[in-house]
Amino acid sequence: MNAPAALPGALRLVVILDAEVAGSRDLAALAAQAARGGATLLQVRAKAAPARELAELVRRVMGAVALPVIVNDRLDVALATGAAGCHLGQDDFPLTDARALAPAGFWLGGSAGDEGEARRTAGADYLGIGPIAATASKADAGAAIGVEGFRRILAAAGGRPAVGIGGVTAALAPALVAAGAAGVAVIRAVLDAADPERAARELRSAVDGARP
Repeated sequence: MNAPAALPGALRLVVILDAEVAGSRDLAALAAQAARGGATLLQVRAKAAPARELAELVRRVMGAVALPVIVNDRLDVALATGAAGCHLGQDDFPLTDARALAPAGFWLGGSAGDEGEARRTAGADYLGIGPIAATASKADAGAAIGVEGFRRILAAAGGRPAVGIGGVTAALAPALVAAGAAGVAVIRAVLDAADPERAARELRSAVDGARP
């Protein structure tokens, strides 16, 4: 398992390396840029990739950074590659079953867009709550919940740490931290930036500056 670290510190800045958003750009190179900018956790997301291709991608990203790397959706790939964990959505492999299969220290993340979904994430170590604002990165993300929506859903999370996700910017990060977020998770705010390292640094600075 690469570069294990403790929650919730690893949740300060989660950069999701989405293969579709990255296009022809190398995800391992983007991972290195995000890490230099202050990312604390990386998630590899490649929904259309076959398992073998995804495993190779995860291993390349893990070899490029000294950060925890988790895998989106594919528990089998996360376990096979020795990733730090796996993030599972509401319609993915059940979190309770994943917890039974996962080794000690393996992180499981869950997604929640409302209080009911937050309560249905038993087995998750942390939650991604959102979308905070409008986002083009996930077609089924639902309506934006805003910072107050984040606060309400976090209250239903049973004390587990959570990140705000979906349309999050450096300008939004301080309000999310003030609402109780351990950090933020982003895709386009870093991957679409002209300088991904600088964009990550600005996000990390915004999160750290808002912490008590």
